[in-house]
Amino acid sequence: MTQIKIFDTTLRDGEQSPGVNLNQLEKLELAKQLERFGVDIMEAGFPASSQGDFDAVKKIAETVKNVQVAGLARAVKSDIDACRDALKNAENPRLHVFIATSPIHMEYKLKKTPDEVIETAVEMVKYGKQFFDNIEWSAEDASRTDLDFLAKIIEKVIDAGATVINLPDTVGYTMPREYGAMFRYIKENVPNIDKVDLSCHCHDDLGMALANSFAAVENGATQVEGTINGIGERAGNASLEEFSVALNIRNDYYPYHTNVVLKEIKRTSDMVSKFTGMTVPGNKAVVGRNAFAHESGIHQDGVLKNAQTYEIITPELVGVQSNNLVLGKHSGRHAFTDKISQLGFSLTDDKVKEAFKAFKSLTDRKKEVTDDDLFAILTDIQTDTSNVKRYTLEDFKVQYGSSDKPSATVRLKTPNDEQIEDTGTGQGSVEALYNTLDQIIHEDTHLTDFQLNSIGQGRDALAEVHVSLTVDGLSVSGRGSAQDVLEAAVQAYLNGVNRAIYHQKSE
Repeated sequence: MTQIKIFDTTLRDGEQSPGVNLNQLEKLELAKQLERFGVDIMEAGFPASSQGDFDAVKKIAETVKNVQVAGLARAVKSDIDACRDALKNAENPRLHVFIATSPIHMEYKLKKTPDEVIETAVEMVKYGKQFFDNIEWSAEDASRTDLDFLAKIIEKVIDAGATVINLPDTVGYTMPREYGAMFRYIKENVPNIDKVDLSCHCHDDLGMALANSFAAVENGATQVEGTINGIGERAGNASLEEFSVALNIRNDYYPYHTNVVLKEIKRTSDMVSKFTGMTVPGNKAVVGRNAFAHESGIHQDGVLKNAQTYEIITPELVGVQSNNLVLGKHSGRHAFTDKISQLGFSLTDDKVKEAFKAFKSLTDRKKEVTDDDLFAILTDIQTDTSNVKRYTLEDFKVQYGSSDKPSATVRLKTPNDEQIEDTGTGQGSVEALYNTLDQIIHEDTHLTDFQLNSIGQGRDALAEVHVSLTVDGLSVSGRGSAQDVLEAAVQAYLNGVNRAIYHQKSE
């Protein structure tokens, strides 16, 4: 069976989703999980875009060793230099350089003639070849590019040293038959195409990303690009967990395989969802909460008699445990530490102590602690930026009545142990709290989005709040979890403000 290489761009294209803002610690944790997930290539970021992205790519390149680490670059020498410097310590680095090839992009964005685009592409691949053995070249907006021109430029960049050719459906415009035909045309009309891997990168603007990816594979693509949970710009990218599971389930139809570790899907999906604040829809294929739920009486009867009647994917295949009640108030540190390892976390001794303390505090209020609860605790502690935390919640009170305007009193502590307290009002309890926080916090803050979800089920489930806000003009996100919804809301807001401060201090 032919191997299809999996190119994950969650940390680059995925992070470009509106409202998503990952810090270096979060990107590093995701990178380590993607390595466990089994991707072949990991696009860690766009080093030339900011110092923060450069540092994150550099740290990831120095940490993960069992996967190729790629950096994105425009067809510009300074971008390639940034990739070179960020990836210099990578075990197996890859340069991913792109230039637009469609008539509309060449005329209006690049303002270059087709011949000038070919000249630039060849020159930059040759330049990159001085530093990288492995170069992926992408024809941005390939699906709206003239096929004769596309074949011509591909032949020349392969001669210049490209080892992978990527043909993206950049704006999610094409249909599966068209996209497959483009790959077939390139296979038949580029004489040196056998020297490279052919890659597809599909966006989901018309809901065709996964179908187009399979159309590309059917017509010669040996690498598929996408993201976890299908996140990405606009409507997102092809969902890698969906592609991998579909290839596994339909191995009777497709003679291909991947290196993806399917049982890591749930954990990877959960981590991406938690860090990005992009909740997985309940009806999402493979990882949605309803993916293995059967409400129809006919379906339930069939599943009880034989699960395969209505369940083509078993929960265990993708890492969903049928019973994940794990620890309680009498569980000791040894069992807790063992569970940390089972969940795929590697914490320092200090962070294990902190996590165990948070776990014990939770067991005082919650009878049964699930994997989801522990996952929330561990991810928050592993990616904590308390070394530069400025504001810490000391106490808050909310007064609310159906006929009264809500008011809130909040007390915060700064690193020099200064106590700051104030009271404010709002149309609702959360607004009252946030108005009060705005009065206390020195930075100029503005809330742009607020999302509330539950972790697990039942009346004692943890509440998880994700916020997007601007802090002194910087767009950041924040998250907080607690059994009390209002406490989670306060923690999320402070987390966002503290992340902005962390960002400013690390620049």
